[in-house]
Amino acid sequence: MLIRKLFKFENAHIVRNCTSDRCRRSIHGHSYQVELILEAHRLDHGQMVYDFGLLKGQIRDIIDSFDHAICFWNQDDEGYIAACKQYSARWISLPVSPSAEQFSRFFFFLADSILRQTITHNGEGDVTVHSVIVHETATGYAQCFRADVENEQMGLLKLQDFEFSEQVQIEWADPQMFEKMKQGLSFENPLVEHSVRVDG
Repeated sequence: MLIRKLFKFENAHIVRNCTSDRCRRSIHGHSYQVELILEAHRLDHGQMVYDFGLLKGQIRDIIDSFDHAICFWNQDDEGYIAACKQYSARWISLPVSPSAEQFSRFFFFLADSILRQTITHNGEGDVTVHSVIVHETATGYAQCFRADVENEQMGLLKLQDFEFSEQVQIEWADPQMFEKMKQGLSFENPLVEHSVRVDG
């Protein structure tokens, strides 16, 4: 079974080396919509794949990091990167170009990392990220599957190659969240008191 959670944010970038002149040479922004699609083959004690409320924690924070921020490829011009850091309190350095395709890949990667490090307490089963769809405009989107994340031809993704500005980090519910991700530390979902008896 699949479930979908929609996230929205505003973000600015330049997509270097792309064909469109406006996109590769000028800072511009988009109203992004991110569809996180989760998959499981069993339901939890609330008879859900994964409680939508649980997605308001670390996963929401990591996606919200991109709201009103500027993203840049860490291979871009040093002067441009320095200007982004100087004139924007909210910035994110990426190991890949900030295209819609790469947004879908690294949101899959980041959400998957959080899920794998999360201890659950309500009978959740084999919950995994099925795919991520990133709408860059009303007419265009990119969709990523696990095979795309693992495809080295599309660029290696490693947590240590992402960098979030100090302002982004202090706005997280847990300012140490990304450090915990990089260290492989666990996140823990709340304990649940059942009002209906369930087995298992």
